[in-house]
Amino acid sequence: MAEEVTNLEQQEPVQLQLNDIATMVQVIDLVSRRGGFEGPELEAVGGLRSRIVAFLNAASKNAEEQPEGQVPVVEEEVETDGDAG
Repeated sequence: MAEEVTNLEQQEPVQLQLNDIATMVQVIDLVSRRGGFEGPELEAVGGLRSRIVAFLNAASKNAEEQPEGQVPVVEEEVETDGDAG
């Protein structure tokens, strides 16, 4: 038991960077585009996204670079009906 406490004390503290927060915004946008939220949830999710973006803007006001999320941009495939006409 004492060994577990010692291991916890030796771990580095959790750090959250502005880029991590920007990634949260990207994830919300991605899930929204893919239809991951139902209608009643959209207001709460949209409000949360707005607050996160406002925080990012305020926190990075004097930063040289704007924080960027780390979700890779994947171009959506365009569905075709198979007619190569």
